This record gives sequence, C-alpha cells and structure tokens, in this order.
Amino acid sequence: MQTLAFHAIDKSFGPVPVLHKVSFELAAGSAVGLLGENGAGKSTLMKILAGYEVPSGGELRLDGAAVRFAGPRAAEAAGIAMIHQEFALAEALTIAQNIYLGHELKRRGGWLDDDAMRAATAQLLQQVGLACSPDLPVRALSLAEKQRVEIAKALQRRAHVLVMDEPTATLTPTEAEKLFELIAQLKADGVTLIYISHKLEEIERLTDEIIVMRDGRFVNRAPTASLSRAQMASLMVGRELSDLFPPKTPRPSAESLLRVQRLSVPGWAEDVSFNVAPGEILGFAGLVGAGRTELFEGLVGLRESRAERIEIAGHAVNIKSPREAANLGLTYLSEDRKGKGLHLDFGLAQNLTLMMLPRWLRPAEEEAALARAVEDFGIRAASLGARAGSLSGGNQQKLALAKVLHPAPRIVVLDEPTRGVDVGAKRELYGLIQRLAAQGLAVIVVSSELMELIGLCHRIAVLRAGRLQTVVEADSATEELLIAHATGTN
Repeated sequence: MQTLAFHAIDKSFGPVPVLHKVSFELAAGSAVGLLGENGAGKSTLMKILAGYEVPSGGELRLDGAAVRFAGPRAAEAAGIAMIHQEFALAEALTIAQNIYLGHELKRRGGWLDDDAMRAATAQLLQQVGLACSPDLPVRALSLAEKQRVEIAKALQRRAHVLVMDEPTATLTPTEAEKLFELIAQLKADGVTLIYISHKLEEIERLTDEIIVMRDGRFVNRAPTASLSRAQMASLMVGRELSDLFPPKTPRPSAESLLRVQRLSVPGWAEDVSFNVAPGEILGFAGLVGAGRTELFEGLVGLRESRAERIEIAGHAVNIKSPREAANLGLTYLSEDRKGKGLHLDFGLAQNLTLMMLPRWLRPAEEEAALARAVEDFGIRAASLGARAGSLSGGNQQKLALAKVLHPAPRIVVLDEPTRGVDVGAKRELYGLIQRLAAQGLAVIVVSSELMELIGLCHRIAVLRAGRLQTVVEADSATEELLIAHATGTN
C-alpha cells in the first residue's frame, strides 16, 4: 500500500454530527501524531479506518481506490489494525491462542496446527521484545506485556497501518521507553503509524508530522519539528495556553485540617505520615507501583489499613468505609473514572447524587442539583438526561469531581484528576482545583505528571516503594529532583 486517504468523511450518530468533511492523506511509512481535545473526533475517525464504524458520507481510499470496511476483520485483511486503550484480548486464552484467534492455522483434515501457531508466536514475541512462552495465559501478563501482544497480533495480520490510542496511559516510564524502541523499529520496517496521545512530549519524539482536529474537523497539519509543544496545544484548543496553571494562592498558615501519622496499607505502604491544611494543595508523586493510590484507598476505608493516629480538625478518627469518610468530611476521587468513579450507563443526575443516597430519591431535586453542577463545573452534555458514558473524557472527569464534592467535604483526594483528558480540559480542571483550595478545602492531588504537581501544588510528597521519601516546596521543585527521589537516585 502506498497511500491512505480520508476524503470528505462525515459521521453522525442519530441527529448528532461528529465529523464534518474530514480530508487528508498519509504516505506509506509515515509517523503521524493525531491531536485534538476530547470530543474532537479523533477516535471516531480512527474507528472508521479500522472498520468499527462506517462513515455517513465521504470515503476511505487505499492507493487511490475507494474502500468500505464491513468490520474490523475486513480492515485487518487490508492491512489496518488499531490498538485501543482497552485491550481486545481474551484473558483466559494463551498468548498464541490470542494472536491467532479467528485466524487459526490448520493441518490437513481441519485440525488446528498448535505447533505451527506456537512456533510463529515465538517469532512474533521475539520481534516485539517479549520474553514469554506462547503458552502463557494472557491474564498472567502485565499491562505493558499485553500491549506487546496486541502489537504482535497486528504484525501477524501483516498490518501496514497501525493506530495506537493513548498507548502509554498505564505504563511506567521504563515500560514506555521499551515501547518507544519498538515503535522506532516498526517505523524502520515501513509501518505507517498513527499515534494518538495527549502527551505532547511523546508526539514530539515519535512522529514526523502532526494532524490537528477540532470539533470534528481537520484544522491543520505541520511537520512535528516545526512546532513547540505550546504551539501544538494552541492548535488543539484554538487559543493560547500560556496560562495553563492558574496563579497559586500563598500557602496557608492555618493548622492542619487532616493529620495522618504512620499509615500503613499491607503490601503497599508503610508508616506514611503527612498533613494538609485548609486552602492547601498537597501533591503526591511517585512511580507506578509506589503505593500512592493504595495509600489513599486505605485512608478512606477501601482497603485494609492501620495507622498510629488520624486526625480531622484536631479530632482522632477511625475510618472503616468510604461512607464513614464522607460523613467526616473526607472524599476520594478514584483514578479509574470509568471503572470506579462513574456508572457510565447511569444518567448524569444519578451519578452526581450517588454518594448522598438515601437522601436523594426525589427526581426534581436531583435535576436541580445537576443543573447547578453543570453550571458550576462547566460540564458540557447534549442534554441533562444524557448518560454519563456519552460525555467526553474531560466532561466525565468534571462529573466525577462534582460527585465527590456533592457531599460538601472539607478534604478531597483527587487521584490522577487529569488522566486521559486533553490539554484544554486540563486547564479547566486546574482552575476548578485552585477554586476548591481558595474556598478553604484541603486538597490532595495524586499525579504521575510531575509538571502538573509543580504547577498546581504548594508542597509535593514523594513515595517510593510504599515509603515517604521527602516533602518539598513546589516552588523550589524540579522534575529532575522529584524523579531522583522517586527512583532512589537522589
């Protein structure tokens, strides 16, 4: 295949148009970063390319010939594969069985040729740098290893075009580095790569050019090397983002509202002590696996934990469940908004008031509360009766934040509050977080994005292997300093 072209692609879901006459062409072997805010239409366009959706108008062209895929298998037969954020793997099957699922090799007589599939899988695993047996069940693999299995599956289908959607969202820095090496090899082998990510440093490193979408339309393309990250961000949102982080308020001098002494979560955290005052934003940094999420799940009663003493407003407390925590004025926003933060099949109002049951069983009052939340948090939805799953990632996060703030807490823990949202939505969320602190809440932010912590917080605590390494003033912190403490190389 020499070229891939989108020609005047339209797509509507019912009466709602989401793509408008999108047109651009890609040369074989190019590496393109596809940029845009959540809701810009990137994923819908790529699902059309990979056969998961059909366009309402316009056409795809391969080597100048119009094609229309009836499903993902038809796209795979044409050499196009897409690796989603949520992997399409059968956990109970082996690696070899997953790679050849639906494409099994057979002997004469129709019997499966397991030996040939295992041997071919071993070669594919070597090619993607995964040192595992083809007979290992997929459920035994880490997220990074599952991702390599997905890539091996695409190679088995002889993919000439590979779409990767937020591929490093759940990877550690070391795992991401290995993925980048594999991507470089795929590029050298002539695979056309379409890379979707909100991490502009990855776009800068991995791609030759960028294509920008906004509001379902193609708006620009340019060589990656010709743009700074700030310029990329501005193209995505259509405005300058020099003020990404709101101005910080001075660190408050008030007494601590939450004081934690020697909190331990078995297997995850050991003897962690910290405090946070009303009006303060305290950040928690650390590598994946450092125990940050588990520490706060233990604090609010989602996990078994023990502590020497926990005080809220000077009074000792013993928290056994999230409801007890909420009753004491402490709420927690999970890092997994789709799995734990929201019920995607529920309506917006039901999600908003879920933490207040059984107090909220009157639909009229629920709707009034939702209307206030939509205005206060800038939630954009097709209607107040929409399902939570119909919102963009940024608006889902705003709804999840509104939900944990609905009980009017004094202390709120926000775990990865901007994960998977675009740069424009991040800016809005940063403003909301600063507003919470300005209103006198004690705010704790757990984040893997170090610049986010430096730009947003007053102080930053660093965890490594479940232990607190240091607490630094954010104004004097650098990414290098935080990484050194997180890795133990300081």
